[in-house]
Amino acid sequence: MTSYSCFLILLLFTWNTAAYGPNQRAQKKGDIILGGLFPIHFGVAAKDQDLKSRPESVECIRYNFRGFRWLQAMIFAIEEINSSPTLLPNMTLGYRIFDTCNTVSKALEATLSFVAQNKIDSLNLDEFCNCSEHIPSTIAVVGATGSGISTAVANLLGLFYIPQVSYASSSRLLSNKNQFKSFLRTIPNDEHQATAMADIIEYFRWNWVGTIAADDDYGRPGIEKFREEAEERDICIDFSELISQYSDEEEIQQVVEVIQNSTARVIVVFSSGPDLEPLIKEIVRRNITGKIWLASEAWASSSLIAMPEFFRVIGSTIGFALKAGQIPGFREFLQKVHPKKSTNNGFAKEFWEETFNCYLPDGSKNSPASTSFHKGHEEGLGGGNGTSAFRPPCTGDENITSVETPYMDYTHLRISYNVYLAVYSIAHALQDIYTCTPGKGLFTNGSCADIKKVEAWQVLKHLRHLNFTNNMGEQVDFDEFGDLVGNYSIINWHLSPEDGSVVFEEVGHYNVYAKKGERLFINENKILWGGFSKEVPFSNCSRDCLPGTRKGIIEGEPTCCFECVDCPDGEYSDETDASACDKCPEDYWSNENHTSCIPKQIEFLAWTEPFGIALTLFAVLGIFLTSFVLGVFTKFRNTPIVKATNRELSYLLLFSLLCCFSSSLFFIGEPQNWTCRLRQPAFGISFVLCISCILVKTNRVLLVFEAKIPTSLHRKWWGLNLQFLLVFLCTFVQIVICVIWLYTAPPSSYRNHELEDEIIFITCHEGSLMALGFLIGYTCLLAAICFFFAFKSRKLPENFNEAKFITFSMLIFFIVWISFIPAYASTYGKFVSAVEVIAILAASFGLLACIFFNKVYIILFKPSRNTIEEVRCSTAAHAFKVAARATLRRSNVSRKRSNSLGGSTGSTPSSSISSKSNHEDPFPLPACAERQRQQQRGCKQKVSFGSGTVTLSLSFEEPQKNAMANRNAKRRNSLEAQNSDDSLMRHRALLPLQ
Repeated sequence: MTSYSCFLILLLFTWNTAAYGPNQRAQKKGDIILGGLFPIHFGVAAKDQDLKSRPESVECIRYNFRGFRWLQAMIFAIEEINSSPTLLPNMTLGYRIFDTCNTVSKALEATLSFVAQNKIDSLNLDEFCNCSEHIPSTIAVVGATGSGISTAVANLLGLFYIPQVSYASSSRLLSNKNQFKSFLRTIPNDEHQATAMADIIEYFRWNWVGTIAADDDYGRPGIEKFREEAEERDICIDFSELISQYSDEEEIQQVVEVIQNSTARVIVVFSSGPDLEPLIKEIVRRNITGKIWLASEAWASSSLIAMPEFFRVIGSTIGFALKAGQIPGFREFLQKVHPKKSTNNGFAKEFWEETFNCYLPDGSKNSPASTSFHKGHEEGLGGGNGTSAFRPPCTGDENITSVETPYMDYTHLRISYNVYLAVYSIAHALQDIYTCTPGKGLFTNGSCADIKKVEAWQVLKHLRHLNFTNNMGEQVDFDEFGDLVGNYSIINWHLSPEDGSVVFEEVGHYNVYAKKGERLFINENKILWGGFSKEVPFSNCSRDCLPGTRKGIIEGEPTCCFECVDCPDGEYSDETDASACDKCPEDYWSNENHTSCIPKQIEFLAWTEPFGIALTLFAVLGIFLTSFVLGVFTKFRNTPIVKATNRELSYLLLFSLLCCFSSSLFFIGEPQNWTCRLRQPAFGISFVLCISCILVKTNRVLLVFEAKIPTSLHRKWWGLNLQFLLVFLCTFVQIVICVIWLYTAPPSSYRNHELEDEIIFITCHEGSLMALGFLIGYTCLLAAICFFFAFKSRKLPENFNEAKFITFSMLIFFIVWISFIPAYASTYGKFVSAVEVIAILAASFGLLACIFFNKVYIILFKPSRNTIEEVRCSTAAHAFKVAARATLRRSNVSRKRSNSLGGSTGSTPSSSISSKSNHEDPFPLPACAERQRQQQRGCKQKVSFGSGTVTLSLSFEEPQKNAMANRNAKRRNSLEAQNSDDSLMRHRALLPLQ
């Protein structure tokens, strides 16, 4: 079985060696062998394998000068390491390098060579086979280029834990260590490149793009990551297509049709140069211009695409390039290449033929007409196109510097430097093994690997823990995913004015180490759009929305296709193409154009506005009139009118009215916390004090006139101290209500934003509407009691009878405050205070006018009525009315009694009391003096009350009248005196107060 296995493996290795003859590899012996995979050709020739004979290896076509330069970079690095006295001393590195032809099949064919040799060594077949001349195992592989190729190679190498260090495969799928256990790379992950592309689109404010990706493990993951980043930035994708260098013509035509019909001007392309070349050729044929191409690193500097004849179509290309490195001595090394001198490099002969378009006579494969001449210019995955022609023989004396090819372009060493760095990474891992101290190693119990018998998996272990400083002074260490984090340069394609070639102008950079939002830098002054324009092209589905508007979604369209909608009131947008309008701060409102916020208008019942001025003037007028009345009452304090109105209570009443008018001023001006807490209690207490004075004053007079006989007890209860005590008690209840209110729910200043959008109403928040209701309700209760007593005292003497005026004032008071309730509830803002001020002023003016204006008028303009006689006469007249009322009642009783006895017993000629029904208006009482004169003359006095009129006749006849008449007169006078006695007594009781 062992012999059979040896035979199979040797057969496989022999077949592999035959497939890669001497001219198809670069090989050099050494103590340790490194493998290499490079795209020396762009592809393979299409060949129909009909299997009628043994299948042959497909032929590689289209020479890649840059791929040969990358191969030279690996050889240069190995020779530099071998000559170093410090790095791997006494050790020699060898190499085995194969051409992948930019295809998976060729790459796997080469990889089998590495795996087969390692498997032979692992089987230890020396005792069965003569293997003394075989090359040592390959302990690491540098390559491959494309991500799709590296994926296939990594799957195979990973089975045997052979480390693979790629220099150009950037697919993020390769970071999956569960699948690709032995894969590492010296190029950044595409994840950062996709993010950078989205950042560039966002920078130029584009939101409508198309995407094209190579249909492989490089293009698909890269464009998928870009879509994720685009979605986060609200960038919409109009179309998304997949391409391949092996796509047929019909598929290419369909993609071109999509590009031509799309309104998106920016096209993001994740592809290699060979995959993109067929598409670009068709676009050039159709002359589709005006597109902006955003290129991934794999084709941004490809000489296959960056050709002058393509520039009119793809001149507006912005792409990513790897950070360039420096390789001292590499330029001279490139110039030394020669087929006869480079004996270890089997690719040198074909390179010489392709460079000078000649053929070497001993070359059987590379006949004059078998290859094409390709010309390129810059670092990237590309080459050139040429035409087949018969070539002259090469002399061998050609000058390599006299021909311009991508091979000699060493100005921007990007991929070449990554190859150089990959070789040095492996060398430093071997150096760590070489210098390992037992007990401090990475293996079991701190053991170290033997450098002379080192195995691939041991090198992989040290690569994962690698940390060294490269020749540029940068730290090199692979992260947990086997990646190196690097930065990108941003390039723009320009047309050289010197020779018309395409040059790559660096216009910015992308720093993956920086904070988000600070990674991208672009110098727009260096960018030329289409090779000449400085104006940034427009690539949006809809035109930008101006400040003051926002983007509105159109149903059925992508989010990037929108309509511009004006910001609603209270919101603004100060930037172009805003996704949403921002709400203004609480104290601000949007301006007319909705581009900014301006402070809201602040409203309250101000002193300076017309309404406030008018209310203030009325309040001041009320204070002035009240002060005037108080002055009049003070000056005429000893006159009967003032005395008859209870002078001290009148003073207190006028003071309370002054407080009422003054309290209205607290409702005007900007509400502060202290004014809010003062104004309602001031208003409530002032009005209660006022109503209490009127109530006590009215009740006192009513009690005096209704008492039968004023006694000392009445005088005690009617005393001045008790009146003030009653006023205090009534007012004290209101004070208690206010104190409880201020303690439990004190009013405060309040900025109301809800009533009107553009206005802030500064009002007082009452704290408790229930407390306000109690305050006004208690005031109205006292007013109702006062109204009741005033109504009862409506028939008192004129000088005492303020009842009808108090009644009118209370009616005004009720009308005002009943109207106040719905008005207060229906108004808002500053008008709430205005309504209450109007109610206070109206009620105050009603009380002042009804109670005091009539008296002031008499005092100032009718002084004849302000006498003691007028007052006493009024009292006597009231007593006379009372007597007549009593006489009438007694007369009616006597008449009923006489009628029951059968008739009248006699007549009284000298005096008579007659009663007649009278439904007409009553006669007014005459003045006191006139009534006295009429009594002296014996005239008849008519006294009107109720529904009838009583005529009282007092006759003083001659003494010769008969005795019966005298007796009747005495009896009548005695009756009159008895009936009027009570009223006269009341008059005497009131005289001291008058």
